[in-house]
Formats: sequence, C-alpha cells, structure tokens
Amino acid sequence: MNTDRKLRILIANDDGVFAPGIKVLEKIVSQITDDYWIVAPKEEQSGVGHSISLRNPLRLTKVGERKYHVNGSPADCVIIALEKLLKDNPPDIVITGINNGENTGECVMLSGTIAAAREATRRGFRAIAVSLVTKEVSPVNWEVAEQYGERVIRKVMNCDWPKSSFINVNFPHISVEKVKGIKAVPHGQRVHLDNIVECLDPYGQPYYWVGVLREEQHHGDGTDLDVTQEGYISVTVLKINQTDLETTREIAKDISMEFTEETVKWAGQEAKKSA
Repeated sequence: MNTDRKLRILIANDDGVFAPGIKVLEKIVSQITDDYWIVAPKEEQSGVGHSISLRNPLRLTKVGERKYHVNGSPADCVIIALEKLLKDNPPDIVITGINNGENTGECVMLSGTIAAAREATRRGFRAIAVSLVTKEVSPVNWEVAEQYGERVIRKVMNCDWPKSSFINVNFPHISVEKVKGIKAVPHGQRVHLDNIVECLDPYGQPYYWVGVLREEQHHGDGTDLDVTQEGYISVTVLKINQTDLETTREIAKDISMEFTEETVKWAGQEAKKSA
C-alpha cells in the first residue's frame, strides 16, 4: 500500500470508545493520515469474540469529530461503520486496538479486537489488529506502542497479503530501550489455558472468575507467545478460512458417499412415521 497519498482509516476496538488504548492508536494513526474515523463499542466488550447483535437494535451515536460509539460488539461496530457511516467513501484499511492485553495464542479466539479486524476482512477490507501484551496489569505502560506504533503499522501496510487474511500485531509490555525488534512469526499455542478462580461471597456462596491467564514460560519455539516474551514486536498473519484441509481430505475417504433413491425414499418414510 502506498502511504504517500492520503489514506482513510477506520479505527475500532473492544475496550470501548474512551479506552486509553484507542487514544494511543488515534495518536499513532494521526501521524499517518488526518482522515481517520473511530467507531467503537459504547462499553467494554473484551472477550466477546465475534458476536453480532442479531436481536438487539443498534444505535450509532456521535461523541466527537469523526468519533462514534455503538451499543454493541466490536464486530457490530465494524459492520455499522462499513455498511452505513462510511459506505459511500470507505476506508483503505481498518485498524483495531490497541487492546489492553495480549492477543497471542488462543486469545485470538476470544478477542473482540481480533474479531473486528476479522469482520473487516470478511467484508473485503484490509485489516490490522494491534495489542499490548500487558496481561491486564496496572498501571499500563503504553510507551512501546507509542514509540514504535507508526513504524510498525507503516511497514505492515506496505506489505501485500491475501484478501482472506489479516494482520495481528502484539507489542511487548516492556520499556522502550528493551525492545529488540520486529518478528513475523506463527500463531502459538499454550500448554495450559485459562485459570478458573473460585472465590466466596459474604454469604459463603462460591462464584468464579473465568479467563485469567496462567503465567507460563515458553522456550524458543518461535511463535507470537515466545517472541513477545523475548522483547520483540510480533506480527502474525491470520486466515479467515479455518478449514483443516489435510484432515478433511483424510476423513473424506471414509465418510463420503452418495445417497441412492431408495435411501432417500426410506428416510422420508421414517420421517413421516416420527412426525
């Protein structure tokens, strides 16, 4: 992509329209173009994945210059932005984040930030999801994203990738002087998934916190999980199509068949009997 010309960029996230991370992303994007639009959830939507509000009405509310919120999910925001607000003059690219928390490993299955980028890709737009590997600690240091964000996003935008894919960027949560560089790496997989933390309320009844990430070490297998721990900014290409083609071809040998007329007739008769 030629970033010398004026670009139109759509910004979305899952932490909410007033989240610190989206303000950092706005600051970064403003160094690339002044034609950017923000459409983000009215409230935090972390962990909602690719949910879409099928049975709830959505409202697009203006809260600033080229800044709107939607009372729905991150995917809802992208849909409303692309199909209504910017339909007649669409963006060149959609950038989501910056998420307060990593979107590495299995986190990409749950992330609303990832889902917003995926939804844009599904509708034919180039998209980049951006996150900070904070593990939701407090206070959050946005310095690495602020200092390196423009450089990384420009580099990524100048790359070519298939229309069926999008880019996932994760910044390590360390001081600026400790960042080692940028690495394009595969998507990782944890040995252990989320913790379930059990607590007791004042009446002695249990309640649970689900989704708390375990602390674990990764040793040099070259995935997004590892390189961000080693001090690198990770860049991973994710695909919309999740088909396991190799296994599909294998099981097709055992299960594929064509139904005969007799089989179809028998099935219809059985269905009538059970009706």
